[in-house]
Amino acid sequence: MNDGVEQAAAAAAAEFRRQMDAGTGRMMADMHAPGYTGDPDIDFLAMMIPHHRGAVDMARLVLIHGRDPLTRSIAEGIIAAQRTEIEAMTARLGVLRSGGDAGGGYPDLTGLRGASGN
Repeated sequence: MNDGVEQAAAAAAAEFRRQMDAGTGRMMADMHAPGYTGDPDIDFLAMMIPHHRGAVDMARLVLIHGRDPLTRSIAEGIIAAQRTEIEAMTARLGVLRSGGDAGGGYPDLTGLRGASGN
């Protein structure tokens, strides 16, 4: 490898690390921003939504910077699955925060739960 190629690769790796670290820091801050309400269901959902958004952000970064086809495929699956779960959790959080009933209302996510029979 020549010096120019090595320098470019090192710069790209450093930028990926910088973006991952920034995203992780943002995710952690967002997870703790709402504080605790004393209701485990609300607190769980309020923290998991930014956690899942962080996973989407990280997956996007690997699509930008990564090269391995299998890793890219995994990242695409994470984006699709996490978006579905974010939508479901956001809706459920709205119901719970408005004093709605604590039962039902979560979409069927069997395909995302590894129910392959293994």
